[in-house]
Amino acid sequence: MSSNLRTFCSIAGVGRKINYFKFDWREQKWNLAVVIGAILGGFFATHFLESDSILQLNSKTLVLLNDYNIDAPNGKIVPEALFGWEILSNYKVVIMLFVGGILIGFGTPYAGGCTSGHAITGLSNLQLPSLIAVIGFFIGGLIAVHFIIPLIFG
Repeated sequence: MSSNLRTFCSIAGVGRKINYFKFDWREQKWNLAVVIGAILGGFFATHFLESDSILQLNSKTLVLLNDYNIDAPNGKIVPEALFGWEILSNYKVVIMLFVGGILIGFGTPYAGGCTSGHAITGLSNLQLPSLIAVIGFFIGGLIAVHFIIPLIFG
């Protein structure tokens, strides 16, 4: 999925200015089916697989959300304060999304694969670079959860 950023940039013609995007994207068109499948899967899941049952969160999770001044999801899968359109009015979140998108979009090929690719395929093949990458992903996640998220919502 993450390699599609390069494909979309190549389709848009960025390869005329930046050599990294100069490649035959038609060889990667199968990969675009992944994007279309993810979009269609999300559409069908939200429109045809909804349930009337209310999601129950662990009480410790509700306390943590409250500590960050985030209202409980009230039956939704995710809190509106984190995933609603209103969050884009917070400039810190917009900057974090932009920088995170760039880091993921260009960090993935630099790391030789995405998080799931390293964790599933790389570790099952006992590849040392994948182990190092997965450890780095976990450290990055811990830093985000314990330091960056409290800075934004605390």
